[in-house]
Amino acid sequence: MPPIEMLPDLFFFQRGYLNANHFALRSDSPVLIDTAYLADWEETERILASVGVDSRRVDRIITTHCHCDHIGGHQLVQQRSGCDIAVHRIGKHFMDTGDDWSPWWRYFQQKASFFDATVALEDGDRVAVGRHEFTVVHTPGHAADHTVLYHPKERLLISSDLLWESDMAVINLRVEGSAAVFTMLSSLDRIASLEVRRVYPGHGRPFSDFQAALHTARKRLEGYLDRPQLIGRDLLKKIIVYTLMMRGAVPEHRFFPDLMKTHWFPETVDFYFDGAYRESYDDVLSGFLRRGIVMREYGKLHTTVKP
Repeated sequence: MPPIEMLPDLFFFQRGYLNANHFALRSDSPVLIDTAYLADWEETERILASVGVDSRRVDRIITTHCHCDHIGGHQLVQQRSGCDIAVHRIGKHFMDTGDDWSPWWRYFQQKASFFDATVALEDGDRVAVGRHEFTVVHTPGHAADHTVLYHPKERLLISSDLLWESDMAVINLRVEGSAAVFTMLSSLDRIASLEVRRVYPGHGRPFSDFQAALHTARKRLEGYLDRPQLIGRDLLKKIIVYTLMMRGAVPEHRFFPDLMKTHWFPETVDFYFDGAYRESYDDVLSGFLRRGIVMREYGKLHTTVKP
């Protein structure tokens, strides 16, 4: 999808699911909002250059949260440009203390690099992206440091992973805590009163029906409270696909044993599916193979999901 100029000189880039969507201000002092996944940085840099943004001249990066698909290029850009990086104060604490568990990197065995978080954002802060001013809203649930950015004049919402059009980001109770579903419901309530004309999510296309997306997200979360196994199944499905995107084609005979060596897979199955490791894996994988989400070729597995 070509870049979308959502405001004068401020561009939205739609990526896939390995690389979160991100934004760039074309300027003598460019500003980035998120930077996608580290392994695909060369493609991210090419995309930025296509709208006239040179990563060596970036003045500031604004971070919606510190998950690997949103901060992949942060360290590289900062090393090249000396830019400031703004992140909610909780995420800044993760970076300052070298905590690779809380932003999920170690838990899910994801590739990411620490950076110097030079600016601590607070709920209600106003941040300038060139001449465009956004309000920071702290919206935990998916991540403790999660924020969305709201442009009140144009009624635009950069929703990151709080709100997608018809799906939902993973809920990780192991890291975010047992109240994460309730916390995310509260975060949806926090933004519900905003006047929103257009939403630019962390994954998927931009959309305009803000209230419909809120309703879908609430119903999904309420369903999680009624049937907690749905949380576990969604996590297994999304992270298995995400792992395949990170690793590329993997030998099928090694994939299940490798998952068993992680923190997340055995813990998820223990918590939601009574330790039925192989049965849970086979159930998810067979569903993916039937639907063409995962392909089996020459003894290897790979996903067809766009990275």
